[in-house]
Amino acid sequence: MTTGFLSLILHAHLPFVRHPEYPEFLEEDWLYEAISETYVPLLFVFESLHRAGVRVRLTMTLTPPLCDMLVDDLLRERYLRHLGKLVELAEKEIVRTKGTPFAPAAQAHHEHFRAVQNLYENVYHRDLVGAFRRLQDEGVLEIITCCATHGFLPLMRYESARRAQIRVAVRNYEKHFGRLPSGIWLAECAYEPGIDALLAEVGLRYFIVDSHSIMFGSPRPARGIFAPTITPSGVAAFARDVETSEQVWSSLVGYPGHPNYREFYKDLGYEADYDYIKPYLHADGVRRNIGIKYFRVTGKVDLHHKQPYIPAWATETAAEHAGHFLASRQAQMRHLRTVIGRAPLVVSPYDAELYGHWWYEGPQFLDFLIRKIHFDQDEVVLATPSDYLQMFPHNQPQVPSASSWGAEGYNRVWLNRDTQWMYRHQHQAERRMEELARRFPTPGSPLVHRALNQAARELLLAQSSDWAFIITNKTMVQYAEKRFRDHIHRFTRLYEMLTSETVDDDWLAEVEKRDTIFPEMDYRVYAR
Repeated sequence: MTTGFLSLILHAHLPFVRHPEYPEFLEEDWLYEAISETYVPLLFVFESLHRAGVRVRLTMTLTPPLCDMLVDDLLRERYLRHLGKLVELAEKEIVRTKGTPFAPAAQAHHEHFRAVQNLYENVYHRDLVGAFRRLQDEGVLEIITCCATHGFLPLMRYESARRAQIRVAVRNYEKHFGRLPSGIWLAECAYEPGIDALLAEVGLRYFIVDSHSIMFGSPRPARGIFAPTITPSGVAAFARDVETSEQVWSSLVGYPGHPNYREFYKDLGYEADYDYIKPYLHADGVRRNIGIKYFRVTGKVDLHHKQPYIPAWATETAAEHAGHFLASRQAQMRHLRTVIGRAPLVVSPYDAELYGHWWYEGPQFLDFLIRKIHFDQDEVVLATPSDYLQMFPHNQPQVPSASSWGAEGYNRVWLNRDTQWMYRHQHQAERRMEELARRFPTPGSPLVHRALNQAARELLLAQSSDWAFIITNKTMVQYAEKRFRDHIHRFTRLYEMLTSETVDDDWLAEVEKRDTIFPEMDYRVYAR
């Protein structure tokens, strides 16, 4: 008998990084790592389960920047070159580690990269978006959209800018998936009252928020965070469950911190003899993560005290954690059903890249979990937010409170003393883009039309929440600041060209070759 429903939501997103002006670029590796470690493994798990007759039902966000990168021919070619070098290195590692405690890990890495190479080239034919689309068409996944460039909506001053982030995203989704999206992942789960009305305009049925958005909403929720609430515009809000987040995300008690799992921060790119590893680095010769790692978490010890990674131990642990997670959901839902008076929905959203990239065994965990849900019990059922709304169409009206899923739950991660300088430039560009859309109700000439569309692209790219997030977390600060400044500069130059009626065709063509996102762009989305 069904006790409750579990909604696993995997948010797959990367900022748009594409640098044709260089033969290789460090930040492009973000995409290549995610393909090898997360996207292809997840596709393989979901397809294998589905073909075996196991019921799989999950929600995934594939953001517009990620989709446009995955279908880009330049990035596809570069990824295959990157993957080929990994396969070559992994083959050498089998020989080098023979007879050492690291041999099982070397063998596992080689098998992994060879499998990814075969799947990407021969099974998915370099078209991961198409592979995900087929899983949606077969009822395995419900794919939702996100703000066009992962823009943080509450920090946009002009409604036209917010509306454009949503409408461009919906149009891009329709291009890639051949249908309209049912839901949206608001970037960083950032919400404030009124945003739901913009979602309703394009027919979106639901969005995801953090738990305090509903708990502190008005009126207080009768069913807590275990049923959606309906905003004034009629769009449903689903809240993240605290308990399942802690079990996976927590640095103190989360599963990925178990001693048997692979240690992320000890990578062959830094550990190997320099002359040996140099051919597999970029041309600048700077050490970087390669993706081959030989140590396990071990415990709270210094990196040089980490012990060898044993793949078999990690697999056993992933199975145990899947069983623990399911047992916890059964107990949780039994209690909740008596409290709220109907089958609860536990919403468990995570960054997709956690599964495989950060937590190497994450795809195995999902495989075991989905199998256990299917074969070992009948209390917990996998469901998407749309499934739950179909089963339970009558839910409590509410105005959720302002919130995000960042540290402390609001906007501090994206607006602070290190990032505040960005927003006066962003807001000026928002105002100017609205002005251009009013000034040019029709473009007048193909050149002007191209310039207007490119101005819209540059504003959207500048609005990516990733730049402020990176700056706040002090990781690739120089790159994030440069990207923001470059897009604002390009937008400003386009604005000045358009208002002075002197568009530089050669310069525009160069910018178009670099920032190719949204070829379907129509700048008039910024018109009031």
